[in-house]
Amino acid sequence: MISPLGSLSSLKLKLGIVIVAAVWVTAVSTIVAVRWLDLPPIVGAAAGIVLALACVQVLARGTTKPLREMAAVATAMARGEHGREVAVTSCDEVGELAHAFNRMTAELAETDRLRRDLVANVSHELRTPIGALQAVLENVVDGVSEPDPETLRTMLAQTRRLGRLVTQLLDLSRLEAGDQPFDMRPFEIGDVLHGAAREARLHAPEDVVFSIDVEDGLRADGDPERIHQVVMNLVDNAVRYSPRPGHVALRACRQDRVVRVEVDDDGPGIPHDDLERVFERFYRGDGRRGADGGGAGLGLAIARWIVELHGGTIRAERREPHGSHMVVTLPVAPRS
Repeated sequence: MISPLGSLSSLKLKLGIVIVAAVWVTAVSTIVAVRWLDLPPIVGAAAGIVLALACVQVLARGTTKPLREMAAVATAMARGEHGREVAVTSCDEVGELAHAFNRMTAELAETDRLRRDLVANVSHELRTPIGALQAVLENVVDGVSEPDPETLRTMLAQTRRLGRLVTQLLDLSRLEAGDQPFDMRPFEIGDVLHGAAREARLHAPEDVVFSIDVEDGLRADGDPERIHQVVMNLVDNAVRYSPRPGHVALRACRQDRVVRVEVDDDGPGIPHDDLERVFERFYRGDGRRGADGGGAGLGLAIARWIVELHGGTIRAERREPHGSHMVVTLPVAPRS
C-alpha cells in the first residue's frame, strides 16, 4: 500500500497537511454545495465533512499500518511466536519505530534460540558425566567390578567435571546478570602470568614447555583473581591443543594506554571462520564437545565477559604456519 505522504520524514508535518487539507476540503465543498448547487447549508456542511473524511483516509493511507502490524506481532510474540516483522511503509517517526520494533523482534528470536541451545547443551554436558558415573556405580553395586583405586579415580574425575561445569554455568549467569562483584585494584600482571604457568605445569604433560616474557613493573587495573581465571583458561586451551612436545608462550607488555597480554601455542590453530565463534557459549569448533580431554565450551565465553566488564578486549588470531594467538587488552594501572 503506497502512502501519498510516505516520502515525508516528519509525522508532525503529515498531520499538519492532513488537518489543513481536511479544513480546506470541508470549506470548499460547503461553499460549492450552497452557492452553486443551491443546497441547504446543513446538507452542504455534511457533504463537506464526508469529502474531508475521504480526503483524510487517502492522505493518511499507510501511516498507521505499521502500528496495527506491531500490535498484531506483539500479540503473536506473547503466544511464543518469534521472528515476525512488520512492513515499513514510511520514513517518519512511525517508520523509525517499525525499524526498531523489527530489530527488537530479531533480537528476541535470537535470544530464544540461544535459550533453547543452552538448555540442549547443558543437558548434553550433564548427561555425559552422569551417565559415566551411573555405569561405574551400577557395575560396582552389581559386583561386576571392584571399587579399586582406578575405578574411584574415574568416578572422581567425572564428579570434578560436573563440578567445573556447574561452576562455569554459575559464573556465566552472574557475569551476564552483572551480579559478579569485582575487587578492582592495581596489580602486577607478571604475578598473574607466573601463577597461571605454575598452576598449568601441575597437570600439563612433561614435554610441554612454558616461557614467560613480561615487562618489569607492568601493572594493570582490575580484579587479579578474575584476570588469573582468564589467563588460566587461555593457558589450559593452549596446553590441550599443543603438540607433543609443545611450547606455550605467555607475554605481556604496555601498548599505549593498555596492557597487552598474549598466549601462543603451536597447535593446529583456529580456523578463520571460528575466530569469533570460539567465544560463544558451548561452541566447539573441533566437534569434540564433551569428549574426554575437552572442555564444555564455556571457558572462553566467561573469559570474554570478564575482560569486557574490565573495559578490555579479547580476540583470537591465527599464527603462521600453525598455532593460535590469543590477545587480551586491559586498562593500565595509573601511576602511583
